[in-house]
Amino acid sequence: MAGTEEFVEADNAEAIITRIEQKSRKIESLLKQYKPVEALKTALEGSPPNTRDERCKSANWIMVHRAIMAIKDVDGMFSSLDPEYYDILMKYLYRGLSTGDRPTCDQCLRIHEKLTERAGLGCILRSLADTVNTV
Repeated sequence: MAGTEEFVEADNAEAIITRIEQKSRKIESLLKQYKPVEALKTALEGSPPNTRDERCKSANWIMVHRAIMAIKDVDGMFSSLDPEYYDILMKYLYRGLSTGDRPTCDQCLRIHEKLTERAGLGCILRSLADTVNTV
């Protein structure tokens, strides 16, 4: 039966990747319309994908990364971003910092500073303590 469970997970992963691809097209459209905050909200909705499949997590990260890198006005972003997105955004910021890519790290640190000011240290603790919903 172990093989059956893996097969179900693989099917589930394909369905998740299909949803991520659809969401990615919507995000690209929003970015072309110069709506980076809306793109970020769209990227964060339903994240992280409910799977352990690394392909899904990587595909979702690419989409979130694209939206994060498009943000120019960090203060303005927080005036439009609902607090419900803060914890998941913090998780993605740490994923971005783990890449070691200089532009990504710089952007993640800028957002991290403002997010911590706005959401407090609890946001950091919740994102680090949640080992179930990894990004």
